[in-house]
Amino acid sequence: MIALDKMTDQQFERHAFDVLKRELGPDGLARFLRLHRSGSGDYTRDRMGLQKDLTVDKIVESIRQRSA
Repeated sequence: MIALDKMTDQQFERHAFDVLKRELGPDGLARFLRLHRSGSGDYTRDRMGLQKDLTVDKIVESIRQRSA
């Protein structure tokens, strides 16, 4: 198995689904997907509210802090 930090997002999602299916069974996996894929609310409005004070400079600084 590839280390989690080396997986692409697609590989990670497939691995996570496999783990959930193994641990919860097919019915449990289906229930999980139904609960967590349908979502609720307005993502675009929420994102705009969370990012209203975000600037390019703040994004760059955040990246620099994570890279240090």
